[in-house]
Amino acid sequence: MMGAEFVALSLTPILIGICVAVACALPGNFLLLRGQALIGDAISHVVLPGIVVAFLLTGMVATGPMLLGAAGAALLAVVAIEVIRRLGRIEAGAAMGVVFTAMFAGGVLLLERSDTSNVHLDVEHALFGNLESLIWLDATGWESLVDPVALAGLPVELPRMALALVVVALFLFLFWRPLALSTFDEGFARGLGLWTGPLGLALVVVSAIAAVAAFDAVGSIIVIAMFICPPAAARMMTNRLLHQVAWSAGFATLAAILGYVLAGYGPLWVGAAASVSAAGMIATVSGAILAVCAVAGPHRTRGS
Repeated sequence: MMGAEFVALSLTPILIGICVAVACALPGNFLLLRGQALIGDAISHVVLPGIVVAFLLTGMVATGPMLLGAAGAALLAVVAIEVIRRLGRIEAGAAMGVVFTAMFAGGVLLLERSDTSNVHLDVEHALFGNLESLIWLDATGWESLVDPVALAGLPVELPRMALALVVVALFLFLFWRPLALSTFDEGFARGLGLWTGPLGLALVVVSAIAAVAAFDAVGSIIVIAMFICPPAAARMMTNRLLHQVAWSAGFATLAAILGYVLAGYGPLWVGAAASVSAAGMIATVSGAILAVCAVAGPHRTRGS
């Protein structure tokens, strides 16, 4: 499918998928190297109740209230983890697991008990998002890319995710050296006078921005996969940080494009009658890429 149909029906979902995948994969490299890879998983679980509460209070799905709601939920999660850890005298990992799953389940229950019929916010969209329906109805062909009238009808998720990607990329560009130093040798970075604590917090905040911006379009499945799979696969391809970040962006882009195509046409190629979830297939493809790199990557063995 090329030309007008491709631009109207497939171009924007693919671009949104690429922006989501790359925006999550870029900070995921540093989270992975810091031993904090599951923070992306945690963010995707914790933000759900905050986003739902923000919607219930404002009556709309907007980035500003969603970010504030997610931030409030994250703060509540931190407090709850510390309380459980101290009162229950259990390890931090167990406390985190309890809080993350409980808050995600609470968000699902809030969704089920709330009237979200007028917006794309329900349990299914919370998990799988709404990527397939983000079509560009005003597009008439490739010439629409330079038509201001047609561009005004772009799905709002595309400029939102493009902006989130720019914010993530700009943060990494501006703080590349201190991030790299604190990631590989925090003690040395602290000795140089770098504020490693605030820098680590800023990395988590930037990751949360990417996750919240992606939530409405793709749900939590892709967010979890993209924070971990492309960076982990890239780590097996090189021992150089810059090259790893580039590999992860390439893997994320490949997973987004190939996953979207396979979701729409893969079932037809094997004789099935209907397509499958694009978000689920993109996450599956990213896992397959990781599996290939685990088998054939030149730096797949520990200590290489």
